[in-house]
Amino acid sequence: MNDETRDAVRPIRSERLSGIPNVRHGFFTREGGVSQGIYAGLNVGLGSDDDPSLIRENRERVAGWLGRPGQPLSTPHQVHSPDVVTISEPIPEDARPKADAVVTATPGVVVGVLTADCGPILFADDAGKVVAAAHAGWKGALGGVIENTVDAMVEAGAQRDAIRAVLGPSISGENYEVGPEFEARFRAADAANAQFFTPSGREGHFMFDLPAYTIMRLRNAGVDADQIGRCTYSDETLFYSYRRTTHRREPDYGRQISAIVLSN
Repeated sequence: MNDETRDAVRPIRSERLSGIPNVRHGFFTREGGVSQGIYAGLNVGLGSDDDPSLIRENRERVAGWLGRPGQPLSTPHQVHSPDVVTISEPIPEDARPKADAVVTATPGVVVGVLTADCGPILFADDAGKVVAAAHAGWKGALGGVIENTVDAMVEAGAQRDAIRAVLGPSISGENYEVGPEFEARFRAADAANAQFFTPSGREGHFMFDLPAYTIMRLRNAGVDADQIGRCTYSDETLFYSYRRTTHRREPDYGRQISAIVLSN
């Protein structure tokens, strides 16, 4: 990847993670990619109907920016589950496990998750020895993917109270309307979850603050948590959004990646 291409890829970075030695990370946006049309930009979604050769080029650009040109991005086949895999070598593109978080203590292995409204979370311990990426939509967050990721990091050698986690760009509470059954499910799980719902303009419907709920689960899991605070739905220039695509009745949508690697 030449300097011009590298400069075109401009991920959002967190100060919380940037200060950890031996860790490189990025919450990648649409900037710097080669996809066109409804996928315009840095679409890395293997499950999208975009041209596979363009997807591969976009993924290579992400790997190159992270200092691992030519290496596979270890992203799982996401199924909105609480399941986590711990790996010691890259995941082949054609053998992705069904899971929603990836943990590694192996330097050079890039772990990441794809999103288009759900919450991408990047984790690292203060010692720069263990990193992880988790995909936390409402179902995964409610089901325990956050806690399971933290537990897997501890099993891999991290100290729980030394883990930092950052929630990347995701849909904001102002743009996430849900129905009564959705709200009832969260309330049944924990009455305190009512704080994350406010009435919407439609009778019986609510606006759900997924980022706030995610941060609460992270902090309750005993880790230092923060968020980027960017809405994927409202910023079409930078982000893909499943819900925006649905509202427009478009046939498909791209996915952005959030990724992290131990540099040595």
